[in-house]
Amino acid sequence: MVSTPSHHVVNLTPGRRAWLNALDLQEPKHWMCGLLEVDVTLAKQLITEEKQRTGQAPSFTGWLVACLARAVHEHKEVQTYRKGHKQLVVFDDVNVGMLIEHASGLMGHVVSGADRKTCREIQREIRAVQSGPAPPNRGMPPWFRMLMLLPWPLSVLAKALVRWLGRRDPSTVVAMSGTTFVSAVGMFSKGHAGWGVSTTPHSMSLFVGGMTKKPAIVDGRVEPRDLLSLTVLFDHDVIDGAPATRFTRRLLELMESAHGLQSEAPSDVRAAG
Repeated sequence: MVSTPSHHVVNLTPGRRAWLNALDLQEPKHWMCGLLEVDVTLAKQLITEEKQRTGQAPSFTGWLVACLARAVHEHKEVQTYRKGHKQLVVFDDVNVGMLIEHASGLMGHVVSGADRKTCREIQREIRAVQSGPAPPNRGMPPWFRMLMLLPWPLSVLAKALVRWLGRRDPSTVVAMSGTTFVSAVGMFSKGHAGWGVSTTPHSMSLFVGGMTKKPAIVDGRVEPRDLLSLTVLFDHDVIDGAPATRFTRRLLELMESAHGLQSEAPSDVRAAG
């Protein structure tokens, strides 16, 4: 007789149940994925120098959101969504959805109008969410959380209804989760390279992997550089390869030039950078 291994059973939390049902809402899409490495040496240098001057380091995640929002602002076609069978909706405002690590666990948050905010403004918003009390619905609209927590088989009908609403009017989903999405969970794997890949309801998502120091050629010389692993995911049903490439190229330019951190640093630091 085979003995049963020692174990214990725990109940799924309401938040986890709601999240699992929300993941089921994603419809089949034709995904286009890019695995990238971006040189963030200058950004890390400016963040370190800011911490030495003020005692408080700028948020790396806040800076990432600012770079993403700026690139999307210049290439709005990457936040295009299908409406019915014959129409597309291109959203004007750049609202970046993200998951924030709170004392009570992960929670959803949308940085509205992120393309009109500075790195510091985004950083203050993220830290206010981290330090403040968790909202009752953990970032989900009350009606949506209620539907996601219905027992089976009502949950099946609820998810079908939400999918139908999303196809009929994509602004319903976008209002809850943002026009685009960034996940920086991979930043916790300090010193190790690696890419993260996951699907989301968004037409374009950015997944931040690990960061490691590698040799790279700079001005004809081999130098140690800080390279960040990035995964860019596009819905190929609404985004073609050419605009996806232009967006990605611009995003890398912004990150490698430490966009936002340069403009907020003192003039002597900007000159040194």
